Amino acid sequence: MSLTPQEILSGLDAEQLQVASNLHGPMVVVAGAGTGKTRAITHRIAHGVAAGEYVPQQVLAVTFTARAAAEMRTRLRGLGAAGVQAHTFHAAALRQLQYFWPQSVGGVLPNLVDHKASLVAEAARRLRVNADRATVRDLAGEIEWAKVSMLTPETYGAPSIQRDPVADLDHTALARVYQAYEDVKADRGLIDFEDVLLLMVGILEDDERVAAQVRSQYRHFTVDEYQDVSPLQQRLLDLWVGTRGELCVVGDPSQTIYSFTGATPRHLLEFTRTHPEAQEVHLVRDYRSTPQVVHLANRLLGGRHPERGVDQRGTVWPEPLELIAQREKGPEPEYHELPDDESEAVFVAQRIKSLMQRDGVKLRDIAVLYRTNGQSEALERALSAQNLGYQLRGAERFFQRREVREGLAQIRSSARNAPLEQATQLSRDLLASLGWQRNAPTAAGAVRERWESLAALVALADELDAAKPEGEHLTMESFAAELEARAATAHAPVVEGVTLASLHSSKGLEWGTVFLVGLSEGLMPISFAETQSDFDEERRLLYVGVTRAETRLILSWSLSRTTGGRGRRRRSRFLAGLAPATGRESVTADAAQSRTRRSAAPVRCRVCGTVLETPAERKLRRCSTCPSIYDEAVFEALRTWRSEAAKEAGMPAFVIFTDATLMAIAEEMPQSPQALLAIPGIGRSKLERFGEDVMSVLVDLR
Repeated sequence: MSLTPQEILSGLDAEQLQVASNLHGPMVVVAGAGTGKTRAITHRIAHGVAAGEYVPQQVLAVTFTARAAAEMRTRLRGLGAAGVQAHTFHAAALRQLQYFWPQSVGGVLPNLVDHKASLVAEAARRLRVNADRATVRDLAGEIEWAKVSMLTPETYGAPSIQRDPVADLDHTALARVYQAYEDVKADRGLIDFEDVLLLMVGILEDDERVAAQVRSQYRHFTVDEYQDVSPLQQRLLDLWVGTRGELCVVGDPSQTIYSFTGATPRHLLEFTRTHPEAQEVHLVRDYRSTPQVVHLANRLLGGRHPERGVDQRGTVWPEPLELIAQREKGPEPEYHELPDDESEAVFVAQRIKSLMQRDGVKLRDIAVLYRTNGQSEALERALSAQNLGYQLRGAERFFQRREVREGLAQIRSSARNAPLEQATQLSRDLLASLGWQRNAPTAAGAVRERWESLAALVALADELDAAKPEGEHLTMESFAAELEARAATAHAPVVEGVTLASLHSSKGLEWGTVFLVGLSEGLMPISFAETQSDFDEERRLLYVGVTRAETRLILSWSLSRTTGGRGRRRRSRFLAGLAPATGRESVTADAAQSRTRRSAAPVRCRVCGTVLETPAERKLRRCSTCPSIYDEAVFEALRTWRSEAAKEAGMPAFVIFTDATLMAIAEEMPQSPQALLAIPGIGRSKLERFGEDVMSVLVDLR
């Protein structure tokens, strides 16, 4: 299909048109969730090809998942730009490495290992480090972080000192494990995925002939999800591009959720500084979600602690994009509080069944998203009890499932013997012998999962056949070819079932209905989040979850992990000011103060204005995640006074005033005893006993 430049540009909104019509020079596109970024950049590439400005084979589009790359290739083919290369960073680098290794290094390229676990376990054994499966996984993650951060075992120490230890190993021990892992790989003649990038970087840096050949091959570059690039990927990109400015990058700082892997948004945020001549375009029209969902997403980022200013890693954050909804209104987001995790899972399953039966919602259009993979077990049980199909995203890859491999073998054989047979009915006959039937089985577990896989192949044949021009049909030969291509790029078809996925693995996807579960403190934000940067990233992660919803968004949390538990959990701090009040009150140490608060107006954060929920927050009059505003010298002077007063009175220091009360005094800097009395934690008796001394300390420091 051949389209004119005008046809390619038609139908784009003003900002998308600005992206697609400017074909040369560096460009940075800051694109909010659901704003059509893939549409904008694929139309830009196709426009360049149609206008004769780009040679398709000289364009490289890079993204982060095989699924996204496959989608980009499909769109480009539909726009008449079939020759454009669209790959992940690793896939593009591997193709180059396989081609240039014999001439630049010589010999046969070492085998690529799919998973590090066995090699990391061997490295741990060599060092007599006890490592169970979870520890091996954590060690592998730390090694990956080090490699994409371009750290060797020798240089690992200093940059990693701020990172949490793994399995109680200090950073010196972790460096030894890292070196042992590299030794195991070398002994077995293997390379890993990070080595693919590192080796290609080394070849391009050391061999000018190879660098010149690559730059001659690729003249125009587009990078999607640019907020997720690692230092290693950026180094490779710099070597690909060279001194030319033909680079278009697209990303959204508010969707930065992979910092723990070594990804950094700094390259996106500083693009106009490193490329002063770059054009900058913001995409803010949200075509995915209803105004109700968009409004919640905007409030989530712009409410309590908007990401702006300089964070603890030195990254300068701008104001988050404010999305503008383009769809008609839909239902308001729902908020549900359940007594325990099991009850929450049952509620979700029953609500899904109701949506399916009453409203006709398809299971494939529903997702349940959670913070950790361990939360899926209760959901799986509840869905199975309601006889609802589901698929676990991030579990075994679709094309690696036994029934799918068997189905592919049957289809390949049929394609050889009857290549021009219509695929829709013949594929049904073939897959029926493997367990497919027209109606879903009532059994749960493996039987249902097998049927779901085979049904996905049947549905894909129907979908491809329906896309054919009138009078034409999908043949077995073309169906087999399509499946081979999808298997090679891990482009799995959609399975008819509810998607269960972690928030991280939901990135880049969308569903009509999204359940966000487990929104309680300790899970969202996760318990090991400690710094402001950690909390900011957790908030962005929830934002990603919210913006996956097209129409219906249902948020829930439970008060206890186990059935019959004491219900001490609190809902996520990120829901403060968003979800309606539950009527539950936190128990304070001072019952009289608690009763007073219940009848008084809500206390709001002095920094961002959000209603405060915990006693500690109310005492400080600010959110726990908002920056403190007290003078450290004042706080330390108050602590010194308290220590001396405690010794003189013969009582513990905290009985006089807690640290939280001292912090509140340092932040308020009261000008009078009456103002001091207004601070939570200071009653009449304490004012009479210690007020004069406290005021003297403050006067001396003013």
